[in-house]
Amino acid sequence: MPSRALVRLLWFGVCLIGVAIHPVASRGQAGSYYTDLSGRFAAESRWFPKAALFQGQGSHASGFVAEPNLYLEDEAGRILNVTPWFRYDSADDRRTHFDLREAYLLLSGAAGNGEWELRLGVDRVFWGVVESRHLVDIVNQIDLVEHPDEKTRMGQPMAYVTWSSDWGVVELLGMSWHRKRTFPGSDGRLRASVVVDNNLAEYESSSGKWHPDFAARYSHTLGLLDFGASIFDGTAREPSFGLCFDCGEPGVPSNLPGSSGPPGSPDSSGPPVLPVPILYPIYHQIRQFGLDAQWTTGSLLLKLEAIRRSGARNLAGEEETFNAFVLGGEYTFFSLWNTDADLTLFAEWDRDGRGRRATNFYENDLFAALRLMLNDVQGTEATVSVLHDLDKRQRIYGLELARRLSDAVSLDLGAVAITNIDRDDLYYDLRQDGFVQLGINYHF
Repeated sequence: MPSRALVRLLWFGVCLIGVAIHPVASRGQAGSYYTDLSGRFAAESRWFPKAALFQGQGSHASGFVAEPNLYLEDEAGRILNVTPWFRYDSADDRRTHFDLREAYLLLSGAAGNGEWELRLGVDRVFWGVVESRHLVDIVNQIDLVEHPDEKTRMGQPMAYVTWSSDWGVVELLGMSWHRKRTFPGSDGRLRASVVVDNNLAEYESSSGKWHPDFAARYSHTLGLLDFGASIFDGTAREPSFGLCFDCGEPGVPSNLPGSSGPPGSPDSSGPPVLPVPILYPIYHQIRQFGLDAQWTTGSLLLKLEAIRRSGARNLAGEEETFNAFVLGGEYTFFSLWNTDADLTLFAEWDRDGRGRRATNFYENDLFAALRLMLNDVQGTEATVSVLHDLDKRQRIYGLELARRLSDAVSLDLGAVAITNIDRDDLYYDLRQDGFVQLGINYHF
């Protein structure tokens, strides 16, 4: 049976479609509207060359993705945009999931010498300029089971107002119904030794996931400089974690030292068998100030993203106000060797003020990448990257390759390699989880 949250989400989408279409349909023959149905279906396969660390994990996973998009626009310029999304994964039940990426009604108009837009429904909002991570981008929750780079976002119910004029763009967002971050299940790769159970999630606010969240951003262009200043106040998208020792399935041998084996084993005379420990996410109330800026001069782009966040917990579970930034740039060689190809070089410094108490990869890291775009009919593009920890030996290598095979079919190839992770590192349990992924997409 679908969860109550999923039923509510589907019902919300149906109601929104009805509200948007009704004014158009009621005009009968006198009215008209533009309709477009597009999207993609993808078959994907992911292979892990190294042996799994935990019981139940495999070396291969396959599945498919369906992502249709419905676009409706009436004579008055009102727009309905709906993008449901579904993934099936053969190895991990947690990675098989549905999401409503977008389902909003867009209204717009003129206001003095500017323009306004209002989006009501489920939407995705992106803020930021850098390549290595999306530091400032906080509106939408991360769909972590999709990729460990934390760049795939889930849809978020919101009321989203923008007002643009010569003096810049103002964005105001009101949100509720907090989305929980997705995590791999016990059979999935790219997980910690202790599985996260979202059903046990806790919230600092007594309103739980219905706590109202607010965000705002002002952006403008001054000559060569594009910048944005933002604020978010509400429920954190990144959780801290609690450990529960009696929430797992009873009768399953524990991995904890001192626990006994199953009945009949050599250790069956020891202490009683313990349930498997479980991690449960805890979502606190935070406030974040953000700044993103880009200076463009010819082939060179200089970029900055910086935040100051209060209310969040560090790796020790303690509340800590901290600053973090990404500073770097990119340089593009156009018409490489007198061809149509362009080559872009990226270099960025990622720094989290919490240091070893940080809850992510980016304590003090250097990111470097090359992106080759052939600018051919097939749209061939390849990116290779490395994220190097400046305090330790850890390195994460990445590869992305995309190419169209025909007008409707494209090929994606990706790979991630994780090397030299120290035993005391937060992500030590992922040391065997480098992978190669192949996807074939049909676009319609």
